[in-house]
Amino acid sequence: MPVPLSILDLAPLVSGGDVTDALRRTLDLARRAEQFGYHRYWVAEHHFTPGVASSQPALLLGQIAAVTDRIRLGSGAVQTGFQTALSIVEQFGLLDALHPGRFDLGLGRSGQAKKEALRLRAEEKPQQEERVVDGLLIPKPFSWAPIFASKRTAFASGFLYQPGAEPLGLTEILDQIDALLAGPVTDDEGNEVVAVPGAGADLEVWLLGSSGGESARTAGARGLPFAANYHVAPAKVLEAAEAYRESFVPTAARPRPHLMVSADVLVAEDDETARRLARPFAVWVHSIRTGLGAVPFPSIEEASLFEWTDQDRALVADRVTTQFVGSPQTVAERLETLRRVTGADELLVTTIAHDHADRVRSYELLAKEWSA
Repeated sequence: MPVPLSILDLAPLVSGGDVTDALRRTLDLARRAEQFGYHRYWVAEHHFTPGVASSQPALLLGQIAAVTDRIRLGSGAVQTGFQTALSIVEQFGLLDALHPGRFDLGLGRSGQAKKEALRLRAEEKPQQEERVVDGLLIPKPFSWAPIFASKRTAFASGFLYQPGAEPLGLTEILDQIDALLAGPVTDDEGNEVVAVPGAGADLEVWLLGSSGGESARTAGARGLPFAANYHVAPAKVLEAAEAYRESFVPTAARPRPHLMVSADVLVAEDDETARRLARPFAVWVHSIRTGLGAVPFPSIEEASLFEWTDQDRALVADRVTTQFVGSPQTVAERLETLRRVTGADELLVTTIAHDHADRVRSYELLAKEWSA
C-alpha cells in the first residue's frame, strides 16, 4: 500500500485574477481533495507576496474546515518569528473547538529572518555539485542569504515585528506552546494562566525545515513529526531527513520518526500536455528568486514572452529540474523514487497551474494513479 499523499496549498493568485478568486479556488480545491482521498490539506504562510493569498493560515483553515468534513487540515507552516506562543495556541485552539481533532499545527523558523541572514552567511559551505542519488536528482543548492539580507527584507521586517521585539528561539517557543496546550500554566508563586481557547486542544504539532539544521534536529529530539522540503530546497532534503532520524528520541505518543517530504508536481493526461502546462512555473520561480516575492502565476502565453538569460536559467534551475511533470504514471514513478530515497512516511505535493480546472485535474489524476 502506498504511503499517504497530502497537499500543500499557497492559495495562489493567477494573472488576471484577484485575491477573492484565489481563495475561492482554494476552497473548491479543498473540497475536491477530500473527495479524491488526500490525507491532509495544509496551507502556507507568506507575507508581502503579490501572487500568494495564504498570509493567515488559521483564518484560511477555518474557512476550509467549514466546507470539508474529514480531511485533516494544517499549517505548512506558521512562522514562529512573527507571533507569540499564546496567539498561535489561541488561533488553533479556536479551530479545534469548532472542528475537533482535525488540525495539524505546523511550525517553521522562516519568520526569524534577521538572524537567519547572518546564520546563512556564516554557515555557507562550498557548493556541492549536482548529483543523482539512487535515481533522485539532488541539484546544486540555492543560497537565500542575499535575499534575507536585502533592503526589501529589512523594510518588510518593520511591518512583521513589533518595535524592539526579538523572536523567541525555536526551543523556547515550543516549550511555551506545549505548556499552554497542556494548561494551566503556573509560576513559582502559584499565579495561573490558561489559554482559552487552546488549553487541551487536540492538535498534532509538526516542525518543517529545509535543511539538516535546528528544525530537523529539534523535531527529532522532541519526538515530533517532521516535514522536509524537497520543493523549496531540493539540494538539502537528504541531509534534513538524516538529521531528523539521527536526532529522533522515541516518546509514548510517537515511538518512531514520521517524515513527510514535499514536491512540486504537475500532472496531465500525457507528458507533452503536462510540460506545456508547466511552462509558466520557471517564470514564477524566477520572481521568487529575485527577491520580489511570487508574482501572480502567468499564463502559458505570458510565460512564452519572458526573455531568458543564462543567469536567469541558473537562478531557477534547481526548482525547475526537480518539479515532477508528466502523465500520472510518470509523476507517480518519480514520487515513488523520492519516497524510496528519502524514506518518507508521507508525501506532500503542491501544484500550481494558471487554469483552475488544470490544477484540480492534476490532483485528481495523481490521486487515482497513486491509489491504483
